[in-house]
Amino acid sequence: MEPRNITGASQFLLMGFSEEPELQPLIFGLFLSMYLITVTGNLLIILAVSSDSHLHTPMYFFLSNLSFVDICFTSTTIPKMLVNIQTQSKVITYEGCITQMQFFTLFIGLDFFLLTVMAYDRFLAISRPLHYTVIMSPRLCGLLALVSWVMSALHSLLESLMVLQLPFCQVLEIPHFFCELNQMIQLACSDMYLSKAVIYIVAVLLGGAPFAGIFYSYSKIVSSIHRISSAQGKYKAFSTCASHLSVVSLFYCTGIGVYLSSAASHSSHSSSTASVMYTVVTPMLNPFIYSLRNNKLKRSLKILFGKETIKESIVLGLKKCP
Repeated sequence: MEPRNITGASQFLLMGFSEEPELQPLIFGLFLSMYLITVTGNLLIILAVSSDSHLHTPMYFFLSNLSFVDICFTSTTIPKMLVNIQTQSKVITYEGCITQMQFFTLFIGLDFFLLTVMAYDRFLAISRPLHYTVIMSPRLCGLLALVSWVMSALHSLLESLMVLQLPFCQVLEIPHFFCELNQMIQLACSDMYLSKAVIYIVAVLLGGAPFAGIFYSYSKIVSSIHRISSAQGKYKAFSTCASHLSVVSLFYCTGIGVYLSSAASHSSHSSSTASVMYTVVTPMLNPFIYSLRNNKLKRSLKILFGKETIKESIVLGLKKCP
């Protein structure tokens, strides 16, 4: 009997990490904790940037956009997995799977583009300091953010339309905790070589083009830092992009590691476990990376919690005492 095409009204099974019942509470607690930390940390970044006028600069504008995208990024996958564990169900509808894959592709594309724009911002700040405020005007910042959204939305739409053309067979078990594009393609029951090739090429271009932009920006940044005569000036220039470079390295290294490990081991289970690094761990660590090395952001967070105001009030009160 030939495979039956059930694309019209079907459902997939998200197999997750383990089928052992005793491990489910541990997995639920671990991912719930990471999700809450991710949402809280990135939300604090957004609130700190929006509430402090000193942080209304291009760098922090793009940082708050990145934090918002990271919240949405993890919210497309983790809540559904937690619900499935809680209800002891692995089911996700065909429509729900396509929607999850579309939003996941959208937000991961936005991560790529925003990290590239942030690299360009750091390049201008270090290499063109006298013209930086003129070039990076609020209009250009808004335009760069808009272009990032439009490009990511078009890519996500294209990938979704291509997947919608794939006929799926009876075996609809996804060995992952979310509907990942690569896993969806492997479930297609016909040899649609052209469609699959287009999907892979577009995905590679999405990651490759922003990486080339980041690499070019940092090559110029290194060249500019090298021309600075004083060691203190070099350190100050490098410190302005150290956090961004750390996030880029973490995001790309974990993402590349996932696909290299899956290609080497041919194990879907190991791929799903490794993908936790760039889908969950990286968005969770981003707020810590940016806040720990940034005095302005730490001060804004203190003001947000009222600690800085209390401290200043105590100092003023002591000065008034005879």
